[in-house]
Amino acid sequence: MLGIESSCDETGVGVVRGRTLLANTVSSSMDEHVRFGGVIPEIASRAHLDAMVPTLRAALDTAGVALEDLDAIAVTSGPGLSGALMVGVAAAKALAVATGKPLYAINHLVAHVGVGVLEDSGIEGFQGAFDDGLPRGLGALLVSGGHTEILAVEDLTRDVRLLGATLDDAAGEAYDKVARVLGLDYPGGPAIDAAARRGDPTAFRLPRGLTAGKYMGSAEKPGPHRYDFSFSGLKTAVARVVEAYEAEGEPVPVEDVAASFQEAVADVITRKAVLACTEQGLTTLLLGGGVAANSRLRELTAERCAAHGIELVVPKLSLCTDNGAMVAALAARVVAEGRAPSDLGFAVDPSLPVTTVSV
Repeated sequence: MLGIESSCDETGVGVVRGRTLLANTVSSSMDEHVRFGGVIPEIASRAHLDAMVPTLRAALDTAGVALEDLDAIAVTSGPGLSGALMVGVAAAKALAVATGKPLYAINHLVAHVGVGVLEDSGIEGFQGAFDDGLPRGLGALLVSGGHTEILAVEDLTRDVRLLGATLDDAAGEAYDKVARVLGLDYPGGPAIDAAARRGDPTAFRLPRGLTAGKYMGSAEKPGPHRYDFSFSGLKTAVARVVEAYEAEGEPVPVEDVAASFQEAVADVITRKAVLACTEQGLTTLLLGGGVAANSRLRELTAERCAAHGIELVVPKLSLCTDNGAMVAALAARVVAEGRAPSDLGFAVDPSLPVTTVSV
């Protein structure tokens, strides 16, 4: 199975055989977005055009297979940036027509969970019950530049439910914007993580979005946003702190602000994820997405999962970020279940819901 992923700024092509990872090749256009402090969709789309064929060739070479050896092709059809998705889908359709191979349109958020079924996923020491590589009672916490979501995964290919999501900025997006306010480098995640290690996370009391009683409610009578997130108010609060120091002509305590911001993000994400797991009967939590690399998020997630008897699994970082291997891994499960391939007339869907695993 060949998988193609182009939902944002990374061109990923992966090859899997069943649950065996044969290749995972990624070309990133991150350097081209640095001067803008965030991903520019048009630049990302053009970068995908340039990188698609070289990345495809490199993945096939690494896997030691030719196009004629493939059983099927899979591609991310959503969610993501519309123009970026179009490049990957157009490439996949062209390959399918040229080779006569069936094509499967895949949801890239569910694919972040599907990567966990790979034997080379990097998940070690899991003690729970598996169902062909997937633990039962599985929840997923996906934290990236474009998404912050909590999922319940009853059946990887047929029954995925959205429990909670961000109502505005994704966590990774908030990191990028706050890094710009603090004068730190892009991408903001690694820059803030590094600065926060030298700062005091209690220096500033910053807001935890959607944690007030009117949003949370109770287990018996849940509020409207019990498992949802909001980071726009937090981002604004950081800006006000910085402006106050600048107005007084004083140096901004960047490390303390970074640490306080990071603690607020990690606190609300982990608190709501663990709450969702305990209330929804989820005994295993998979942490995925690019922000899974954040040291404080990983540390606090592990701490709170352990305190509530929840097994935490985290794929290796190369499989947490957007990549083609995860698309191929999920599609391999879809094929194994005898699902029909996608009609070649399918279109990209930038807002594809997680309930639609394949189109």
